[in-house]
Amino acid sequence: MARPRVIYESRTGDGIGVDQEFYDRLADHTKMGQPVDQFIVPSRSGKAWPVQAGQICRIVVVEGPQVADFNAWNLHNPRERFWAARTKQLYRAHVTTYDRLWSCLPYFRPMLTIVNDTVNYGIDEDGAGCHDLLGTRCDPYVHKLLTGEDFDYCCHSNLVRAVAPYRLSESDVHDVLNIFQVTGLTEDHRYFVKPSPAKKGDFFEFFAEIDLLCAISTCPQGDLSVAAWGPNPADPSSTCRPLGVEVYHPPLELLEGWEPRPPADYSGVHGLQLPS
Repeated sequence: MARPRVIYESRTGDGIGVDQEFYDRLADHTKMGQPVDQFIVPSRSGKAWPVQAGQICRIVVVEGPQVADFNAWNLHNPRERFWAARTKQLYRAHVTTYDRLWSCLPYFRPMLTIVNDTVNYGIDEDGAGCHDLLGTRCDPYVHKLLTGEDFDYCCHSNLVRAVAPYRLSESDVHDVLNIFQVTGLTEDHRYFVKPSPAKKGDFFEFFAEIDLLCAISTCPQGDLSVAAWGPNPADPSSTCRPLGVEVYHPPLELLEGWEPRPPADYSGVHGLQLPS
């Protein structure tokens, strides 16, 4: 039997690679930069905020373990948004330092690069990892399907409310990166979760490669230590906590030689015969 092979590997060698020394310098000097914004996202809620190209954003565990469902768009063009499935194929099912979040077609470029991940979970004995791309956000539709109840504070709903001030709607909310969430697949390939290992003071930090609108939901299932569905569900509200967000502009000298990457340069004609 042939061994499995990774399908998306670069022929040129530099398709998805990063200058690790550049991002290490940014991570080392984050707090030396100019503070741009700082706020707390309350438990079981959502918040959207801009991050300009060249800025660094940090999602911070301020009280205890808590999962964050993350979305991102081009600040000036929300049709360009984070593409979770392709990001997962280019890297792995769980992302960490030096991995990037890529945007959807036809733009297809790095939106952000992860520069620091203090959880640094790796892969555990059950094959699980942290900062999950395997699953997506909880939503009121699947909640109604599984419980028969209406619930307006699923991550999908939190994100819908968060982006409304930016004139975005439910159709703009998309598959997420589950920050601080540990997940994997069972032996029969069922999706599972474990309690978040994040501790007070841990953070997930990224560098904005383009102007971004970001949003998170502080998941109403908290740190995922309590089973909210199934035959014997429990109330996870006691495991729900706020998260902090900090935005910095790094010292300008650290950005020398860097510039945002333009959208993909594929011609976009797809072999169609177009009239002259």
